[in-house]
Order: sequence, then structure tokens, then C-alpha cells
Amino acid sequence: MPPEVLVDPIGAVVDLISKKDPVVDLETVRQIVEQVAGGRAKRRRLATALAADPSVLTTGRSPASKAVGDLLLALRAAGASGISPPWCAECGREVTSMQRRGDAWYCSPCFVRPQVCAGCGNRRKPAFRDRHGRPRCSQCPDQDPRDPREVLLQVITSIDPDLETHVVGAVIEQVVTKAAHLQKLAWTLEESPGLLTGDGAKSPFPMVLRLIDALCDAGATRIQQPACPRCRRVVTLSKQRDGSRICRNCFARARAVACSQCGRVCEPAARDADGRPLCPYCLISDPLNLEDCIRCGRRQRVSTRTPDGPICGTCNPRQISTCSVCGRTTPCMTSKITGQPWCATCARSWAYCSGCGRLAQIRAGTRDEPLCATCAVPDTEFWKTCPSCGTTGRLTAGACRRCHLHDQLNVLLADPATGHVGADLQTLRQALADVERPQTVLGWLRRSNVRALLTELAAGQRPLTHAALDDLPDSKTLRHLRSVLVATGSLPIRDEYLAQLERWINQVVADRPDLKQKQLLHSYAVWHVLRRLRRRTGSAHTTHNQATVARGHIQAATAFLDWLTERDLTLATCSQGDLDGWTANASLAQRGPTGHFVRWAKRQKLTTLDFPATRWNGPTRTLDAEARWEHARRLLHDDTLKPDDRVAGLLVLLYAQQPATISRLTLDHVHTSGDQVHLRLGREPIVLPEPLAALVLHLVATRRGHATIGDQRTSPWLLPGGRPGQPISPYRLAERLHQIGVHPGPARSTALFQLATEIPAAILARMLGIHIKVAVAWQQAASGDWMSYAAEVSRRNPG
Repeated sequence: MPPEVLVDPIGAVVDLISKKDPVVDLETVRQIVEQVAGGRAKRRRLATALAADPSVLTTGRSPASKAVGDLLLALRAAGASGISPPWCAECGREVTSMQRRGDAWYCSPCFVRPQVCAGCGNRRKPAFRDRHGRPRCSQCPDQDPRDPREVLLQVITSIDPDLETHVVGAVIEQVVTKAAHLQKLAWTLEESPGLLTGDGAKSPFPMVLRLIDALCDAGATRIQQPACPRCRRVVTLSKQRDGSRICRNCFARARAVACSQCGRVCEPAARDADGRPLCPYCLISDPLNLEDCIRCGRRQRVSTRTPDGPICGTCNPRQISTCSVCGRTTPCMTSKITGQPWCATCARSWAYCSGCGRLAQIRAGTRDEPLCATCAVPDTEFWKTCPSCGTTGRLTAGACRRCHLHDQLNVLLADPATGHVGADLQTLRQALADVERPQTVLGWLRRSNVRALLTELAAGQRPLTHAALDDLPDSKTLRHLRSVLVATGSLPIRDEYLAQLERWINQVVADRPDLKQKQLLHSYAVWHVLRRLRRRTGSAHTTHNQATVARGHIQAATAFLDWLTERDLTLATCSQGDLDGWTANASLAQRGPTGHFVRWAKRQKLTTLDFPATRWNGPTRTLDAEARWEHARRLLHDDTLKPDDRVAGLLVLLYAQQPATISRLTLDHVHTSGDQVHLRLGREPIVLPEPLAALVLHLVATRRGHATIGDQRTSPWLLPGGRPGQPISPYRLAERLHQIGVHPGPARSTALFQLATEIPAAILARMLGIHIKVAVAWQQAASGDWMSYAAEVSRRNPG
């Protein structure tokens, strides 16, 4: 296939036509081709068909596509005498109205095939359809002496007697324009009057739905607009699938397949030359669909089409203006509510409205005094009223988002057999229905894996237990759903990181092919690593860092055993030289944990190898005390930073706390007595000075996480996280500190070094919550232990 056929299909078609009829005007031909084959895919199919068989332009014979036949008709109508008209494949007459069966063209008389008449039984061409959809010839019409308008009036007024007869008659005249359609509508509603009272999704043709909408607009109270059978939303049912009419969104989900290029599961926007589906993103990114921008001349994705031609996204930037909410000069959109420019960040922001006090999306006002949509435009006529709950505001598909959420939860969590939500899922349903941001939960419920799992739980196919969820493949979605179930009380609380670590250890041990290594690794992982972890945590839950360290020790032991196996060695036959070779080639992350494993094996008398522990001799990074105090002063007085970032950074800079420790602080660690604020980091509380004390109290009153479930202001954590009932992760907290210029590692070392020079090790350990050995080591590194000075001097060489 020539490349120009795919890159410029219109030009390729115009060139072929100009060769067959040189007299025709090329500009006229181009306009005809653009009109006949409007889309890019259709243009390529037309160009490909004509390139494969250009003789069809002069013979007019099928088989050929419908686009080719339409092109021949349009060219003949424009006066192209060198182009042949299409000819009927059966009788050979000229085709003036295109009828196609397969790839063959037919005239209208030949297109209609004879069928058996339901009245006389003869095989003739059908002229009518009776009330049961059976064909009838012109001599056997389905006669009905009654007036179809009277039948419709009787059916509708019997359902809703409050409707006046002349109103119903006007609605019928407005909706139905053909006599045959009027008769068909009368037969359908007479046989199935329930279509007007909620069963409209079962209507055989869309005219019933248009009649229902027109009657409701005319004031009908007992005529019900049908809900989508799948999502239960009262919206336009524009598609038909499996014998029912459904909404556009459910139709798209039903047709969702995996994209042949990126694998994204969605409704295909198009198909490639081999018939494989393409998602919208891969379709517009396909090199064949790129076009030359009329401004920069580059071949790019089309952002906007103008009468002059396509424009790429670089040449069509958003308008730069001042945001009416935050005041920044940035690319902005125009708000449909206020008519003022606002940036994309403010369009997605949520805050407590300064007018009504409720949490809502910012629609007007400023960052200090935000306004929700209702307070921004108090005029009640500007907004619509939800027909289900009566809430006034912006509606989506005829209802508010909270009503959409209730409908979705009823569909997903209801038992298919009974239609009711089970007692074990009632708490989950209530918690999801009462969230402050319904659209966030709606977006979460649209995920296919979430819907599938909730459907299994509702149908009883999977019991609602931790063990049943553990059988599923581990994923981020499953972890979030488990935290939601735990936060709502549907599942009991457990040490999640420890449970994940235990499952991972069982899998690692089971994957070992050698039985002796399997027993060895099981003893080390279960009876040493896990036992030490449980003894260290006690009654508290395992943190993410503790589980990561334990996992690293086991991974290092597994890597060392694999290395021994590759060289036909065991722990008993491995020499010290072999271990030194492993140490020299191993990464820094594996070297230390391998030492733990070798020392444990030596204590168990499984080897005679020596792997001494590395002694810590003090910090190796540069300690900048001036930079530490400069960062501390900025966090104390810079009101533009978030309170949680300021408090976390000050705890690192002033009290040498790690992000993992700060993330686990709860409200119970903060106490107030009189005018003093105490913060308990270790066994002894610390009196916080001003203005840090006021900043901590402000954080306690205004803290907020990103979790969807529950009110984060009632969360026990000082820094709530993104999962319900969980604190912020240490990695996320460290990332936020990096963004404000505080590097937790060097900052903590600097703070701990200076504190060790001023405070005795015992007091330092009790107040900061660190181990006494760590405090002593830091004090020695800071030269705070003056007891060793005389001994050090005596060991010096006099020479």
C-alpha cells in the first residue's frame, strides 16, 4: 500500500479520480470526497478500496464498499461524465438510491426480498408489518378499526387521570409524525402499559422513551422515566444491549476491551487495519492520525480544528490571566458559575466554605475566604433541584452526585437473590454513602477490580474475612479496600504489615527448591527475624520501615544461598575466602543484612565463618548547624507553608525525630496543662516553647488527611494519611519535607549531634525516645563523654 494512501487519503482519491476524468474540477472533487467520507478511518478505507481496484470508477460494478457507491453518486450529480454510475448487482439497472447487502449494490426493487405473508401465506415483497412484527403484503394489511390516537389517550389517561385530554393529544402530535409509527406505538402500549410506569427500558423502540419524556415535561406525575437497568440512574437510555435499553456509560463499559497497543481496558474508539481495538489515547497518538499544524507546520496531534485547518496543542495554549481565586497569573479557564477566570488547581480544590461552613469544592471567593457553589450564586433559579433528595445545586445526568452514589452502592452491595444489602455490608454502605466527597467514591467504584470484588462479597461468593482477601493477588486497590473495610468496622483490626510479611515469607520459603535450604531459611526467617520483630514491637503494630528492614534481611539471606548454590557450596563448606569474595561483589544494601544471617548461622553452629559487625564511628555527612537554625526559623514564622509540614520539619530540626516516628504520633502524645503544651516523644514529655506550641495546637484543630472514608478531624493520628484509619506514610512525609527544603537525614544528624553535646545520654534517651546505646554512641561521637579523655591521653605515644 503506498504511504500517501494512509497519510493523505483525500489526495490519493482525488488523484485517482482526476486520472479517470481529467475535466472535473479538483477542488470540487476534494469537497465531495470530504463530504462523502467524513472521518479519517472512512477516508482511509475509501482510498484503500480505490487503490486496490481503481476500475470501479469507470465500471460502476460491485462488490465495493458503500463509501465508493456514495462517491460515484455524488460525482455523477456534480457532472463528472467520465465516472460511471453504480449499477445494480441483480438487474443491472442504474442505482439512484444506494441499497447494499454485503459488498453488493442493489436498486430499491431488488433490495427488498420476498417473504411469506402472515395474512395470505404467499411469498411476496412485504409492504407492512403487523402488531407482532410479521411481514404482510400490500393486499393483506393489518386492519384495526380503532383510532390509534384514541387507544393512546385511553392507555395514558388510565395510568395518570390528572392529565388533561388535550395535553395528551398535543404531546402525541409532537412525538409521533407518521401514521405507521402511531399505530405501532398504540399496539405496543396497549399490550405493555407498564412501559409508562418504570419498565421503559424494555421498550422495543425509542419512540416510547420520547413519549415518556414529553409526558413528564407536560406535568405527568404517575408516568415514570425509566432507570438504566445496570447503573439504576434516571438518564437518557440511548443504547440497546441484551434486549434492554441502557445508558451511554453502561454501554461503553459493556463494550470495554483491552487496547491492542497500551492494554487499557475501555470502549474502543476505533480499530486498526487488522481489526484490533484502539483506545482514544492510542488513536490520537497514532502516527497515521497526526496532521500538519497550520501555525508551526509540524506534524502533531490535533488540539483544535479551525476553518483554516488543524492546530496542535503547543500552538493553542490556554489563555494566560489572573485566577480570581488564588490570584496567580497562570493558564486559566472561565468558570461557568461566576464567569471569572480560574486555574485548574482551584477548580479541583476543596475547603470549608466561609459562608455556610460545609466542606465543598471551591467555586468563588479567595483562598482565605472560599465560597461553595451555592454561596457563590445564592439565586435558587440558577440551580436545579435533584428529583430524588431535593438538593439544590449542579446535577449530573438528572440527579445529584450523592444520589448517584446511593444508586451505585445499592447495585454493587445488594445480594442478587434478595435485592437487599447484607448485615455485614451495611456498615460499609453507610460509611461510603456518608462521605464528604461523593464524586471521589464514585470514581473509586468505577474501577473494574473494585466492582468485581464488591459484587463477589455481596453475592456471598467470597466471605468477608481477612483470610478470604489474602487469597487474592496483592495490589494497591486490594490494600485500600481492606483499609476501608477495617475503618468501617466490617473487618477486625490486625497488624497489616506483619501479616503481609508473614505471607511473603511463606511464599519465599515455599519457592526454595532444595529441602535443606527451605528448612534453613524457615528457621532464620520465622524463628529469628520475625521473633525479634515481635519482641521489639510488643503490643504496638509493625511499621512499614520495620517490615521493610526484615524483608531486606531475608532477601539478602536468599541471595547469599543462591550464590552458594551456583558454586556448589553450602554454609558448612563455604570458606572465609568465598565469603570475602561475596562481600566484595555484593551491593551495600546486601552486605549488612548478609552479616546478620552469617552471624545467626554461626550461633546455630551451622558454619564457622566470621562476619564482624560494622562499628558506628559517628556521622559521615557534613553537619551544618547554621543551616539547621535557618530552616528552623523559616518554619516557625513562614505562614505560607502547611502547618503539618512545619510541625514535622521542626520535630526533625529541633528534636532529631525520624519521619517514621513523626508519622506515628497521635493526639494522645500531645497534652496541655495550664499554659504549657507537652509532647511525648519518649518516656518523659517535652515542654514545647512558643511559637511551636501554638503551631502544634493549631495542627491538632485543623489537621486533615486525604482519606475518603470518615472525618479526618476525628482521626487519632496527628498526621492522617490517604488510607482510612492510617497515618501518613514515612516516605510521603519525607518527600514533603524535601519539597520545603528540609532533608531529614542530615537535619536529624545535626540536631542529634548538638543535643548529645548538651544533654546527658540517659536524659536524651528518655526524652527523644531513642535507645540508650544510641544516645551513648552519639554522645561519644560528639566528644561529650569526658570520662574517656584521660585514658585517651595516656595511650598517646610521647615521641
